[in-house]
Amino acid sequence: MTVLGRRALNRALLARQHLLERADMPALAMVDHLVGMQAQAPFPPYYGLWTRLRGFEPGELSALLLDRKVVRIAVMRGTVHLVTAADAPELRAAVQPVLDRDLRRVGALDLDTVAAETRKILAERPYPTTELARELARRLPGHDRSDLMLAARALVPLVQVPPRAVWGRAGQPTCATLQDWLGVDVPERPGLKQLVLRYLAAFGPATVRDVQAWCGLTRLAEIVDRLRPRLRVFRTDDGKELFDLPDAPRPDPDTPAPVRFLPEFDNLLLSHADRTRVISDEYRKRISTRNGIAPATILVDGVMCGRWKIIRDKEKSTLDIEPFERLSGPDRAALSEEGSRLLRFAELPDGEVRFSPAG
Repeated sequence: MTVLGRRALNRALLARQHLLERADMPALAMVDHLVGMQAQAPFPPYYGLWTRLRGFEPGELSALLLDRKVVRIAVMRGTVHLVTAADAPELRAAVQPVLDRDLRRVGALDLDTVAAETRKILAERPYPTTELARELARRLPGHDRSDLMLAARALVPLVQVPPRAVWGRAGQPTCATLQDWLGVDVPERPGLKQLVLRYLAAFGPATVRDVQAWCGLTRLAEIVDRLRPRLRVFRTDDGKELFDLPDAPRPDPDTPAPVRFLPEFDNLLLSHADRTRVISDEYRKRISTRNGIAPATILVDGVMCGRWKIIRDKEKSTLDIEPFERLSGPDRAALSEEGSRLLRFAELPDGEVRFSPAG
């Protein structure tokens, strides 16, 4: 059985994420291919698409949100993702067991009543989450608001609606039911086989534990076993089974990888149990925070080796790059050039690129 080393896995992942070369495809097609983009903050998906697509402009994604062709909804790992409208019902159904775990954290609630009241409230109009919590507490007195919202989120498929996450506009989290917003129902039996296959297309080759880390589900070994006749099987250096689609790209490990800027919460860094194909355990600990905020990062030769942020003040804007290790002259030059393009995309053409001391 063929062994795939860390660098081979890295190049395969970068190829499928369109980080070896920017793709010529519509933004909607890329969101579909990636099986959604993590979107706990409103604007990281714009930068995630910019770094993967040739010629991407923010207005393209804003239009998709306003036209209800993409939605923001809690799916993989129970976190908010930007997904296509076509994928939203199936993905939300698939991760219901993940959201059910949240119900263990709430107090004594009549869950059927919470779900029914949530639907009644949102049938009137979309509600800001703070107002929804207040209205639920008014209708169901004696219960903690956070418990009521946690239960509502787990029991009722909720989408965050515009203007939140529309480029250049601000908006507090405001939700509607998936059924009201898209006019579709969540299926009772999600297609877990298809979910695994789509994960492999975007993130493979992968172990069963990798698939589970990406979606938050457990006990997927049986699903993968059923798919085994359709898959190629490899091994890691330490003997773990890796599964993959037969015709998926697996580039030569020596394929050059250009520098890339990844936004906050990018799924490239969050979608494997063993993430060493793209980030070392040391650097993974370094960017981990108690509140689960995943910073924007840089890739050099295909691996994460630092973070970045845009600092805006009255006089100027600065793209601050903080490398975790010493960079070569060519790598610094490539990051400066790509960083200037990033500033132009962010509509800050007069901004400057600055490197913090490595360390």
